Amino acid sequence: MQERKVKKILIFSLAYYPSFVGGAEVAIKEITDRISPEEIEFHLLTLRFDSRLPKEEKIGNVFAHRIGFTRSGVTIGDLKRFPLLLNKYWFQFSATCAALRLHRRYHFDGIWAMMAHSTGVPAALFKLFHPRVPYLLTLQEGDPPEYIERLARPVWPLFSRAFTSADMVAAESTFLGEWARRRGFTGPMEVIPNGMDAKRFARTPSTGELETVRAKIGKKDGEIWLIHTGRLVHKNALDMVIRALPLLPASVHFFMLGDGPDKSALAQLADSLGVSARTHFHPYIPLEAIPNYLKACDIFIRPSRSEGMGNSFIEAMAAGLPVIATQEGGIADFLFDAKRNPDKETTGWAVNTDSPEQIAGAVEDILAHPEHVLRVQATAKKLVFEKYDWDLIARDMQWVFGRLLDTRLS
Repeated sequence: MQERKVKKILIFSLAYYPSFVGGAEVAIKEITDRISPEEIEFHLLTLRFDSRLPKEEKIGNVFAHRIGFTRSGVTIGDLKRFPLLLNKYWFQFSATCAALRLHRRYHFDGIWAMMAHSTGVPAALFKLFHPRVPYLLTLQEGDPPEYIERLARPVWPLFSRAFTSADMVAAESTFLGEWARRRGFTGPMEVIPNGMDAKRFARTPSTGELETVRAKIGKKDGEIWLIHTGRLVHKNALDMVIRALPLLPASVHFFMLGDGPDKSALAQLADSLGVSARTHFHPYIPLEAIPNYLKACDIFIRPSRSEGMGNSFIEAMAAGLPVIATQEGGIADFLFDAKRNPDKETTGWAVNTDSPEQIAGAVEDILAHPEHVLRVQATAKKLVFEKYDWDLIARDMQWVFGRLLDTRLS
């Protein structure tokens, strides 16, 4: 009996473990960890950033190959300083050369680009040299498509080929799938959301665990804390939450778990509105610690101006928090409001973009109707377990890989 050949896939990703990990990088690891190495051997081409990291190493089921400008002991702030600020642009072309070298060595059966704006160009260039190698494009962009397209103007023909030369597209939301069609992709597409470890976020922590977190962040009895997890950036509209605080009782606080370029501006805004004492910042923590921070607070909020999908929302739902959000982009796939979506079971509270008044109204509604909140929380948690658990996402992606690798290009 002839032994079945293990397929090999090369992944393009700007970043990867152990540093500067976001939703896209988590998705790669969670999916590849659940696919047997006897089925698919994954290689990944990424930026190195930190000179202390090896140029090649195995992480889980992925063989990571690192390139790019480096410094020792890199922090997130260093990414915007010379020479690391050049990496994202340099990667667009150097990754192609590195991928061609790796292909001569490993003879890949397929390539997988994680996010068009980050890795679509090198994937499209690789496809020019090896048109018979099937190419999967995954869309997980969080910024508005219009903004991404403006940034891509200097390499527009290649950026367009990132879509038109793909053999398959996996979009994390209906919104991003429609963008791929507008950009000229005509092939098979699957909407496969990002996932999360639903059981870990739903786990009930001990009273002592929650008391420890509350003491660490300074949350007092009788206070209501709104929590946001993720980057402090303009698209997440955290300034609108701070503007809502003066409209709410003094017992309502806003806690931001994460970091980003808007931190200073947000702190200044809170000071100008006289709510600094009710506005709290906390740096990033390990992913495994986030569930207890969510459960130590009361309401999750992110009134996004744009969103490809947003893992933080479904993590909060699994943790049992009521969620306030807009229905921008991919959020509309899972956040259903009682008034705006009467045909669906309610999973959260929807507000308009840039509306502190509606944010304040949603918070007041949650505080005033605890029985309704319990029903919404149960519905949202059920949705997460039925649609967004990593085991389900990995199963669907394995089907996509099977279809991709069965492709026979003329």
